Amino acid sequence: MPLITTSDYRPPAHLWNGHLQTIIPALFRKVSVAYTRERIETPDDDFLDLDWSFAEVKTGPPGGDELTILSHGLEGDSRRQYLAGMVRHLNGGGFDCLAWHYRSCSGEMNRQARFYHLGETGDLQVVINHALAKGYRHINLMGFSAGGNVTLKYLGEQGTAIHPAIEKAVVFSVPLHLTTASRRLEAWDSQVYNKRFNRTLKRKVFEKAALMPGAIPTEGLQKVRTLREFDNLFTSQLHGFRDAEDYYEQSSALQYLDKIAIPTLIVNAKNDPFLSRECFPEELARQLPNVWMEFPTQGGHCGFAPAGPNKTVYWSEERALRFLKNDAVQ
Repeated sequence: MPLITTSDYRPPAHLWNGHLQTIIPALFRKVSVAYTRERIETPDDDFLDLDWSFAEVKTGPPGGDELTILSHGLEGDSRRQYLAGMVRHLNGGGFDCLAWHYRSCSGEMNRQARFYHLGETGDLQVVINHALAKGYRHINLMGFSAGGNVTLKYLGEQGTAIHPAIEKAVVFSVPLHLTTASRRLEAWDSQVYNKRFNRTLKRKVFEKAALMPGAIPTEGLQKVRTLREFDNLFTSQLHGFRDAEDYYEQSSALQYLDKIAIPTLIVNAKNDPFLSRECFPEELARQLPNVWMEFPTQGGHCGFAPAGPNKTVYWSEERALRFLKNDAVQ
């Protein structure tokens, strides 16, 4: 306990492996959410863009409505299908939603000579503080992939000192052990993902370097072919780590799980092409009092498409709402 040994997720028949379960929803699912954009300033004179979407029917007590803060994946944003679909479903379940963007991910380049990384929890704290200042007193955290790592690391860092308004957390497709997950992405069958990340990340670096001459190193960047190489040459150096290994070692959420003090659900599919075997720590799960882990055999990476005909709500969305609403947690 609390390892959930059986999962009720079943994929549609036409998505028979982890790659199809990852790629088809990302390419072909279209979810529209009417967000309200808000920009807030950070303590270091930068900005974060927040997208708000409000519940159809308020279910929280007067002055204390329920809010879910959602953190997207690497190079994602609030309009990715996995996040927008979740927002739509949570709105229908009575939750206001705040989907925030990491620096450089909202469509406008951030101001400082830095970006974001998978161990950066300070910006999440800024977002939480902003929500608290608005009067929210029942807050849940949710993260996808990279955003799941950030969320779990934040919860572990806070431990028992976490603000009492933060009540539960749910994360999906999380690279809990960054070193081995980065190696998994270098496997032959995951090169398509490596290439995609490298293309968008390198484009951002060159864009910022043009805006801030001399402040952003670009030497050797064109030769980078994997996410690990990018993190070694750029992410680690720009954000104060020795190298990629140091960055991964300090930032991996796995080492923070035993310090989490609120009910938290981690859902990682066994056929996720982004995740290594270290991202499925079953023995650890049995020892943790506050962290539930569920490892469906199918689902892909931020996939979890429904099997039913004409069904628009994804299993991950139903699973998350069930966890947030259920007093018995599971």
